[in-house]
Amino acid sequence: MKKILTLLLLAVLLTACSSKSLAPTDPKTTIDVRAGKEFKIVIESNPTTGYHWEIVKDSLDENLVQFVSSEYKSTSDPSLVGGGGVDIWTFKAVGPGEAKIALGYYPPSNTPTEPERTETFNVNIK
Repeated sequence: MKKILTLLLLAVLLTACSSKSLAPTDPKTTIDVRAGKEFKIVIESNPTTGYHWEIVKDSLDENLVQFVSSEYKSTSDPSLVGGGGVDIWTFKAVGPGEAKIALGYYPPSNTPTEPERTETFNVNIK
């Protein structure tokens, strides 16, 4: 019985830790990172609507920050149609300084268009 309770407690703690890491990044809070290290920006997303996040053109100073990858993770019940999740953007801090990362939320379109919304994140690289 004691082993079962311990395993249940461990499962609850692991679930809490993983969901916390998927908490959206607050654009009002500066991201502090050391040069050479990777960091993540988490932003709410729902690709089933056709909307998607992209780095706003010419907004990334690659002398300070470089794009590494992005991935989508569902945060809703997988059986729920249209359920949302988060995009997890990974960047690498290249050199010391202050950088801005602008992500635009673009509507579904076959032609170039402006983002419907933009979120700008401030990064302080030491």
